[in-house]
Amino acid sequence: MIQSITNTPWLIRFRSASQARTRLVCLPHAGGSASFYFPMTRTVAPDTDVLAVQYPGRQDRRSEPCLTDLGELADEIASALQPWLELPTVLFGHSMGATLAFEVARRLERDPAFTPRRIIASGRRAPSTHREEAVHKRDDDGIIAEMRLLSGTDARILADEEFLRMAMPAIRGDYTAIETYRVEPGAKVRAPITVLTGDTDVRTSAEEAAAWRQHTTGDFELHTFAGGHFFLADHLEQVGGIVSDCLL
Repeated sequence: MIQSITNTPWLIRFRSASQARTRLVCLPHAGGSASFYFPMTRTVAPDTDVLAVQYPGRQDRRSEPCLTDLGELADEIASALQPWLELPTVLFGHSMGATLAFEVARRLERDPAFTPRRIIASGRRAPSTHREEAVHKRDDDGIIAEMRLLSGTDARILADEEFLRMAMPAIRGDYTAIETYRVEPGAKVRAPITVLTGDTDVRTSAEEAAAWRQHTTGDFELHTFAGGHFFLADHLEQVGGIVSDCLL
């Protein structure tokens, strides 16, 4: 069951959490939506409140224009989270969502009284390890080819041309946001960082994943899984165990 949270379209809750002791905030990948994280609600402790971020331009927000600046996205998400920081909070982001989690944490940490319990950065190289990429400048077929390469989209959806054309503005907008993002030199967070990476991910090398270490003044962990960019799908229980440990 999906429940929108009153007064903000940015956050979706998948289950009742009246007795929650911790909070997990999940940020989707480029082209992704809040529902990507629904399976994770089954792998974490029942006393965890799981909130998934819903970017504009998709699902229940499909009529809204998407944002193409990652900093603006981070500003909006941090603002939406302000009323939800009373519990120990872990930020989990996959791919673009990992970079967003880092930038959201930087904004939340402007309050010296708040530090996320941990950032879990999945399937994304460290912000300081820049690659020149321009998927957002390709035609629609070129963007679809990238989605097929990363294997994160159901083949039935990739075969549905009408749906893809409808979703393409949001997908292109997300790629624009992440590919034009540049981190400030020396940017760090106080929150500890746990990195999850696939050993055959064509978009993140082992060295680029390990470079997240330089972006925190807290402790650092790195977990490597068999698989490519969307290794999560094949290791859901193991990932859920790591997430649960971070929430303790």
